[in-house]
Amino acid sequence: MPLERIRFIDEPELDLEGQRVFVRVDFNVPLDKKSGAVVDDERIRAALPTLKHIADAGAKLVLASHLGRPKGKRNSAYDMEAVGTRLSELTGWDVHMPEDLVGDGPLKVISDLRPGRVCLLENLRFDPGEEKNDPSFAKQLAALCDYYVNDAFGAAHRAHASVDALPRLMRERFMGLLMRSEVQALEQIVKNPAKPFVAILGGAKVADKLGVIERLLGKCTTLCIGGAMGNTLLAAQGADLRASRVEQGELARGRSLLARASEFGVELLLPSDVVVAESPEASTGEAVSISAIPAGQMALDVGPATLEAFAARIEQAKTVFWNGPMGLFENPAFAAGTLGLARALANSAAYSVIGGGDSAAAVRRAGAEVVEKIGFISTGGGAALELCEGRNLPGIESLRMPG
Repeated sequence: MPLERIRFIDEPELDLEGQRVFVRVDFNVPLDKKSGAVVDDERIRAALPTLKHIADAGAKLVLASHLGRPKGKRNSAYDMEAVGTRLSELTGWDVHMPEDLVGDGPLKVISDLRPGRVCLLENLRFDPGEEKNDPSFAKQLAALCDYYVNDAFGAAHRAHASVDALPRLMRERFMGLLMRSEVQALEQIVKNPAKPFVAILGGAKVADKLGVIERLLGKCTTLCIGGAMGNTLLAAQGADLRASRVEQGELARGRSLLARASEFGVELLLPSDVVVAESPEASTGEAVSISAIPAGQMALDVGPATLEAFAARIEQAKTVFWNGPMGLFENPAFAAGTLGLARALANSAAYSVIGGGDSAAAVRRAGAEVVEKIGFISTGGGAALELCEGRNLPGIESLRMPG
């Protein structure tokens, strides 16, 4: 059971007043390359209910996150200043930011905090001990706090020091409100989904999602696959995808997957048409059937007939899980399939869960009126997939109390 023997930060009898509460958040947000400002603050907003709950209880908030891939070294391109600025704008809080990540500097800042105030530590990945899950680095972090809370579902599948080693050092360790809602929403998908249950998978690599597909085959009514994943499975059936991206080394596993779907009695829908062009940078594309892709051209989105077929299954569904775009949606010329799918979900009466990553970004790009009609949008792509696959996530297991 994912939530068995786990304590939650909103326990009614929990007294946090004056306590130093370390919250592992996922503020790994995109920054503008020129200005350095936060481009998408959704992950910051998602953590606010947990942070406000703790602040209102009179605790001293100690926030920590990674940002980008600085490779264990201080790098100004990945410092937390812009994140702290955006957090302050969203909350009205004064966000104190010590220069150092651990040691006397942050200890002094945290000691001087008044109850309900906030300290945001520097990028965790500036220290090589974070990604190495180094116990000595975890001990330095533990010196900064009395209580530990993990609300970073997007990092829960990483066995890093702030996610795994640190909570195991803390007697008082808890799950945050966001992380609990993530786990509960995804559990609903993989445990006992209302049927018809439609699973939609896209993105680049079949190999990355084979485990999830295997798990979903035992649960879903229909499995719709698009994007480059769809290309590979179509090639496994013998289709000529011309210059399209295809994982040649996965064709045998693709054929096995198709056979497994048949054994489970699951309807597996692949694209019947695609939008093609000569390169991903093209400004326009042309919809053609799978059997009529011109030489030298590549599939960069699902076509209108495929979108119509996928949308028809969504309309009949009671539960829908979606992870992975249908094409290169970052280019407007190849966004119609992905954005159309988001709108079909918004118009459906089904309980819908978006499995984070690019799918979540695509739904937000489709507009606020689409976002508000989705049942749950996860903040963690990789973590969501691993949980759906049935794996134990370090960020959950490290919170589990003995017994």
